[in-house]
Amino acid sequence: MPGTFNIPVLGTIAAGEPIPLPQEGFSPVGYESIALTRDIVGSPEGIFALRVHGDSMIDALIHDGDLVIMRHQPYVENGEMAAVWLTDDNETTLKRFYLEDGQVRLQPANPAYKPRFVPADRVRVHGKVVAVIRQVD
Repeated sequence: MPGTFNIPVLGTIAAGEPIPLPQEGFSPVGYESIALTRDIVGSPEGIFALRVHGDSMIDALIHDGDLVIMRHQPYVENGEMAAVWLTDDNETTLKRFYLEDGQVRLQPANPAYKPRFVPADRVRVHGKVVAVIRQVD
């Protein structure tokens, strides 16, 4: 179909307690892909998807099993949703990102979860959420 492109679904991202980063890292080889149109994300440059596991982002309308469409970038603005790597624990999580006085507050969007505070030099942003895809059964 004209105007569509395929993006890789690189794995799972935790929306709850962080999960260990896969030993093989994120690589599009051997993973499923999905087709998107340019009107959803604009340029396909740096776009990938992750499947959400958990419910810490439900008030941001991201549910367990959804696909988050990410733009690979090493930074986000305060309040944006990001896939982050917690380097000391080698774990990843999906949260709202806030840089505050040399630390990062990873803020869930579910009152059942508390924010997590991590020294800024121990957090790496892997991408920003640009869209969410939910399959309705």
